[in-house]
Amino acid sequence: MPIFGVDKFERFFRAAAHLEVDKSDLKRYSDFIVRKVHDLLLMGQVTAEANLRDVVAPHDLPITKGLQECIHAFRKMDQEIELSPILSRLAVYPPLDRALSEATEKRLPHVIGGLSLALARIIALVEPGVRNPQTEHWEKAFKTVDELT
Repeated sequence: MPIFGVDKFERFFRAAAHLEVDKSDLKRYSDFIVRKVHDLLLMGQVTAEANLRDVVAPHDLPITKGLQECIHAFRKMDQEIELSPILSRLAVYPPLDRALSEATEKRLPHVIGGLSLALARIIALVEPGVRNPQTEHWEKAFKTVDELT
């Protein structure tokens, strides 16, 4: 999936964790985000099904306390960077057995923003002092997020 607004992503990662990213990083990031959104939606679908609903509501998504805090922090950052419209293009997923509510679809860019902020912070935490993350840094951060979500 192509990345739009490369300069905004670069600005976001600098603001989030003082990271300098390039286009190859953004491709890696995009692939990861699409996969994580799909994972969250699959689990939301399971919750909706368990509650005998045909629609996945926002509260069906498995949002942890830490991710919720990152979503709130992202919203504050987004007022200045205005990344949400671009992130909505990353909210792609294969067909699910349950439809998403309008509220869930509307929330996805902020969930993606929270995941993005968490990812940037994890890179900075796991690799202190790294400014230009390399493949191994991204992979460690991806594995960490995978373990927690």
